[in-house]
Amino acid sequence: MNIVLIDQTDIDDDGMVRLDGTKARHILDILKAEPGKQLKVGLVNGPRGVGVVHEVSDEAVVMHTEFNHSYPERPKIDIMLALPRPLVMKRLWSVLPSMGVGRIILTNASKVERFYFDTHWLEEESYMPCMIEGLEQAGDTMVPDVSITRQLKVFLEDELDEIFPAGTRLVAHPGEDNKPLGEIQLRRDERVLLAIGPEGGWTEHELGLLNEHGFDCVTMGCRTLRTEAACVSALAILNSVGAASRKA
Repeated sequence: MNIVLIDQTDIDDDGMVRLDGTKARHILDILKAEPGKQLKVGLVNGPRGVGVVHEVSDEAVVMHTEFNHSYPERPKIDIMLALPRPLVMKRLWSVLPSMGVGRIILTNASKVERFYFDTHWLEEESYMPCMIEGLEQAGDTMVPDVSITRQLKVFLEDELDEIFPAGTRLVAHPGEDNKPLGEIQLRRDERVLLAIGPEGGWTEHELGLLNEHGFDCVTMGCRTLRTEAACVSALAILNSVGAASRKA
């Protein structure tokens, strides 16, 4: 935990907040909090700041908080992911925010099992604590927007342009003729939407649909990667490409 994320509703008018549960245990056991200790804090979807521990007990930590007026920039990378197996998605809920994404779009695909959509890991009360954990690890406060769609074609035709009106659209797919992801050139601060398919891959029909809606095929090599490896690898590459474009 490199920042303690706090919901605005948990802070009183004097800037005091009481934390309990797993968050308090981490502060007590790992950060070794004691009265007077300063901790990095942040408001969920808000600014960062400093918390000063006021008192501790076996079950809770009470802090006084102060926040600056600058909000972290929302990441420029959005990801559209063919829904993976529930246990994989459970792990990705913390991984994706920690890697830096502005929006997570979960979609159906031909090689996605229909029962994947029945998992409780698609319910906000289940995935939100995981996303907060990922953001705390990364020191960020901006929670990714989440969209879930069961019909890829309908989403591409009716919703995509509203959610992602401008920027570069990419679809990851192995192929010698596809451009390496690391060679993509972006304009300064340009948004990117990356589509990553199921572990069985996108079908030719789905690739055709994506191409029709402005997605260019890119590759990370000839190897077929598991969903987690593909997400981490692609986001690492795009973060590097984006950092280079901002320096240009």
